Amino acid sequence: MCRPAEGAHLSTLASSTFAGQFDRLVSLGVPRLAGVSADEFRSLADDLIPHGQSAVLVVHPALVPASRLAPLLDREGRPGFVVEDMTDLDEFVPADPVVVPDRPLYLIHQPERGDSMRNWSPEEAMAAILAQGRSPLTVSEGISWLLHRPELLQPNHCFMTIGSRKPRARGGLDARTPAIWISGGTGRDGREHRDSPKVGWCWARNRHTWLGFASTAGRGPFG
Repeated sequence: MCRPAEGAHLSTLASSTFAGQFDRLVSLGVPRLAGVSADEFRSLADDLIPHGQSAVLVVHPALVPASRLAPLLDREGRPGFVVEDMTDLDEFVPADPVVVPDRPLYLIHQPERGDSMRNWSPEEAMAAILAQGRSPLTVSEGISWLLHRPELLQPNHCFMTIGSRKPRARGGLDARTPAIWISGGTGRDGREHRDSPKVGWCWARNRHTWLGFASTAGRGPFG
């Protein structure tokens, strides 16, 4: 597929790949969750310029919180859910040095699952991601990515989103980091959630053999 011309806007893109991302968010009902019409939703993306095929359209949590996006996740017909002991999911915000664009819709470029970092601790992964000149995904970015590419969530190939952390009232950070994986349907998840996409958490210093660390090469209105 040809690279979009410089200055090509989302509303006029010939790229079926990127236009398809926008259409998918509309079909999933994201405008309704945001309280806007499909046309108003489209206007929020008019100045986005995706270069190449690796740009991913992200819904900012100020437009639709992560807790409301998560149920739109899908794995073989099974909807996503947030674990019941993470009622504070929307209090997890971009953690230093992560900075997300201050706009309702934006782009992330060249996202990766971070499979090579499986069984690393979040602290180790953060240092490695930054050393590569990349940035860890936030939980909203991780959910948005999977809304477009649900097949990327696979058994033993899931990921943490350590770009999001919850500040504590007395300073410092909550000890949890958000992650997205596949429920086994055990415990408090319930059998009805077996094999469903699951937004949960892990301790910030723990290692998990099935969780990588998702990251991006950059963010902005330009992909």
